[in-house]
Amino acid sequence: MGGSPSRVKVTGPLVPYVAGFRAELDSQGYRPNAMTDQLRLMAHVSRWLASKSLDLEQLTPERVEEFLVARRAAGYALWCSLKGVAPLLAYLRRLGVVPLPERTGPTTPVEQLLEVYRCYLVEERGLAASTVRSNLHVARLFLATRPQVPTLGLGELRAGDVVDFVREECRGRSIGSARYIVAGLRAFLRYCHLSGRTSRPLVDAVPKIASWQLAALPRALEPAAVAALLRSCDRRTSFGRRDFAALLLLSRLGLRAGEVAALRLQDVEWRKGELVVRGKGSRHERLPLPRDVGEAIAGWLRRGRPRCAAREVFTRLRAPHRRLSPAGVSGIVYAAYRRAGMPEVSAHRLRHSAATEMLRAGAGLAEIAQVLRHRSVATTAIYAKLDRSALQGLAKPWPLADGGSVTQ
Repeated sequence: MGGSPSRVKVTGPLVPYVAGFRAELDSQGYRPNAMTDQLRLMAHVSRWLASKSLDLEQLTPERVEEFLVARRAAGYALWCSLKGVAPLLAYLRRLGVVPLPERTGPTTPVEQLLEVYRCYLVEERGLAASTVRSNLHVARLFLATRPQVPTLGLGELRAGDVVDFVREECRGRSIGSARYIVAGLRAFLRYCHLSGRTSRPLVDAVPKIASWQLAALPRALEPAAVAALLRSCDRRTSFGRRDFAALLLLSRLGLRAGEVAALRLQDVEWRKGELVVRGKGSRHERLPLPRDVGEAIAGWLRRGRPRCAAREVFTRLRAPHRRLSPAGVSGIVYAAYRRAGMPEVSAHRLRHSAATEMLRAGAGLAEIAQVLRHRSVATTAIYAKLDRSALQGLAKPWPLADGGSVTQ
């Protein structure tokens, strides 16, 4: 494969769209060899349509599958899947010259209710996509236990049914996983009552998971480990400049992976020295922009970020150029751990590291809560357990048998 895009000859019904598709690939950052491969695939699709006497309006998803079968049978080894032909189909569908896949609506009572519930979570509650997915997952587990009739038996739902589900579903789960189940179930039962599907509020029937509040210590990386992650980024390359800027936002300002992914170009207010963070629940909050973080972002924007239509700060470096997803930001962290020869842990560990460093530098819990954008200082209280010097003043003397005492 490879070669010059200009040397690819297309015949058949797709000829009028060659120039536009080539411009589309160029705008998305495809290099000449990759662009040539896509144009050759376009030429093959066009020849196949002509051989079958098919118009573009007949290039349905079923016909696309038929083409891919014929391409594999002809001995082609590359671009023989839906993923390979996706750029061409996306371009043609956006122009409206080939039919869109038929969208099949929810068919079962469970799917119908989950779709309505999803719209409620997104449009009325304004929840983040990850929270919506979690709540839908728990709701699906619960609805699988209900009678598969149009009403799903929700009108006859009783507290005992709720308790039985929690007892059965949480058996063998960890405390964190069990809390995930009960939180999602409470959200769903609250919606069912608000929408009139249950005759009585059953949220209080959901059992609480036994655990000590704030029992666990926040697991933070040592400063040397954070420094090793940052040093692992080769800032002479575009990849290194991007990864370094993202890691600084995670480790210095305590941003979540989703917040780094959602950061837009207009959110960096250079003159004010501020950053607009798009946090949970569609909240927009401002943070000071430290000089080293600002310099890292500027270095990526000036000497790394590809020109593309995406408005987000962090984008893919390989075509097609588009915004990084939260999973892509987490991938940056995992790659840094591998380069530094460290065990891989989640990107959220860097958020704990930022809070711990602020505490070591003398910041109070209220200040840390403001930077981490906690709604309640009680959420930040767990970091007080790391301030051992302050806790020593609270330790009571332990009496000894000889009448003396000692403070641990």
